[in-house]
Amino acid sequence: MAALFWLALWQVLYLAVQQEILIVSPVRAFGRLLELAGEAEFWITAFSSMLRIVSGFLLGVVAGTLLAALTSVSRLLYDVFHPMISIVKATPVASFILLALVWIESPYVPVFTAFLMVLPVVWGNVSNGIAKTDRNLLQMAEVYQFGIAKTIRRIYLPSIMPYFTAACTTGMGLAWKAGVAAEVLANTKRSIGGNIYNAKIYIETADLFAWTAVVIVISVLLEKLMMRLMKTVGKKYNLS
Repeated sequence: MAALFWLALWQVLYLAVQQEILIVSPVRAFGRLLELAGEAEFWITAFSSMLRIVSGFLLGVVAGTLLAALTSVSRLLYDVFHPMISIVKATPVASFILLALVWIESPYVPVFTAFLMVLPVVWGNVSNGIAKTDRNLLQMAEVYQFGIAKTIRRIYLPSIMPYFTAACTTGMGLAWKAGVAAEVLANTKRSIGGNIYNAKIYIETADLFAWTAVVIVISVLLEKLMMRLMKTVGKKYNLS
């Protein structure tokens, strides 16, 4: 019902404006989307964007997790890295994208941007999970001489998993939106963002709406896939 309401509102706005250069009808937008989906280049473009952004996401997850582990055991490392994480969190995404365009080649800008968006989220959540691990369980592990590997597997991972899951779900959404924005500003070849940029430059409003719909659909699918994956992993290894 909610979807029908917004589609109806969209149609009303289209009828009120009556200028396709500003807004196209839902039928025109979805018709154009179907046309694009019938082309092989569309799928290559969508996959290329997903590959870049998911790569940046995974790099951010790995780096954020390792950094959280290190800063949790070393106050010195925490004091060194905490200001950097705070700067990353406070700096506008557009600033990082523009700086990245100076530092690295266009195809890697979305990867770098996604990485930076995910790193602070994972670091913060995993650090919280480690900090809130039950101290009584840790003392028990020490008494029974669990060893580092068993302590991590039996005590730390179950404590961290809810925080890690939340970080991955949130991080994926941030990475996707920021990554597409980076593609737009970098005008990355064979990318969703690049097509959005071209649609805006050449005033192809139907294409602009169609590619925006692609961004939304893939964002929802990635988020649901991430939630399902984390739930499956948690159940399989008894971590949830």
